Amino acid sequence: MQLLDVHKSFNVGTPIETEVLHGIDLTLFKGEFCAVMGPSGSGKSTLLNIVGLLDRPTRGTLTVCGEETTRLDDRALTRLRGHNIGFVFQYHHLISAFSAIENVMMPMLGAAGFPDAAMSERAAELLEYVGLTPWRDNPANKLSGGQQQRVAIARSLAMNPPVLLADEPTGNLDTKSADSVFELLRRFNREQGTSVLFVTHNPVLAQRCDKTIEVIDGTIVDRHRGAKAASDADLLL
Repeated sequence: MQLLDVHKSFNVGTPIETEVLHGIDLTLFKGEFCAVMGPSGSGKSTLLNIVGLLDRPTRGTLTVCGEETTRLDDRALTRLRGHNIGFVFQYHHLISAFSAIENVMMPMLGAAGFPDAAMSERAAELLEYVGLTPWRDNPANKLSGGQQQRVAIARSLAMNPPVLLADEPTGNLDTKSADSVFELLRRFNREQGTSVLFVTHNPVLAQRCDKTIEVIDGTIVDRHRGAKAASDADLLL
């Protein structure tokens, strides 16, 4: 995945036009785990929305899985997003009346249009992966906060996306649960080669990532690479 000279403005063409991203250059390599830090209002969420194909840049280019996206229509963007990008947010956004396994099945159901045995089997495998098999049939609103976030992670992985975007996924959790959720994302990243953009305010967690970028006032002002060798991340998404 690569952003080149990405700008984002709101209220374009009006007297209150405001540019919030100013020429972002960012490359996420295959299998890389990248922390994104910065104060509130710095442009992190706007950046994630663009990377996640939920919004379009005003200028610049975004390439995802080898496909340059800025000229794609909405249908093509939806297709690319649904098959290649998973999302985990600070709030889990589960359907409270649905069971854990039903929530995990939702992305697959949205893609296929009808449920089948393979979806149920895939969802069960993911719940086992995140350690929630005993709670698979529990309604989401009967789970703890940490368990709900684990279901959300399992759901984000249902389509086996090459890119996972995590927007403050540990922000509402206690220290123990936050560490558990981070380790779960890290484990999947290492075992499956999934590339992760991990927005966080927690410098301890950021230090455990392959690299950290800092966003301030809509620009990337700092890049720090961790212990992962460049040769381990030599393929662009």
